[in-house]
Amino acid sequence: MALVLAVSAATLLGRSWAACDVGVNNAANSFFLVWLFIPGAWTVLLLLWAAAGTLLGDRRRPLLHALALAVTLLGVVWCAISIFWEGSAAPSCPGGVPPWWPSFLPAPGF
Repeated sequence: MALVLAVSAATLLGRSWAACDVGVNNAANSFFLVWLFIPGAWTVLLLLWAAAGTLLGDRRRPLLHALALAVTLLGVVWCAISIFWEGSAAPSCPGGVPPWWPSFLPAPGF
């Protein structure tokens, strides 16, 4: 689960950077995402998954356990995307949001 979320976050960031012409070029952006972002996000998400599972411990409430894990992992992914979201710095993305971003979702960022 942690690897899937890390790769999904990297894909979302890469596509938003490409749509908004952010960064040096696509090769440099891809190098950062593949060699630094994905392993780092995977490690953090895996540790948080283990920590949340250990803290909850009680397996008698599987729905609560699954909900807490999902909220924790998705919250960390949203924060990671928000840290590296740079759509506001690009003139090709009005309002800092790529054209393909759904209007019903708030754009990441702090």
